[in-house]
Amino acid sequence: MEQKIRQVLDKVRPALQADGGDVEFIDYHDGIVTVRLKGACGSCPMSTMTLKHGIEARLREEIPEVRAVESL
Repeated sequence: MEQKIRQVLDKVRPALQADGGDVEFIDYHDGIVTVRLKGACGSCPMSTMTLKHGIEARLREEIPEVRAVESL
């Protein structure tokens, strides 16, 4: 499962990096993916939108077992 999650994160990473940010995979447990937003994404006021409407939406689309994404 972790490999699948990392592959999807690698697909969204270029968009985050283009804005000076990044995402780091931390953990997967019981349908919940935990990530850390880094760089500009970590302090951006739009980080919740990025997390829920970008990263979480993409993960849930490609991996049905993912129920939610949380950030540290």
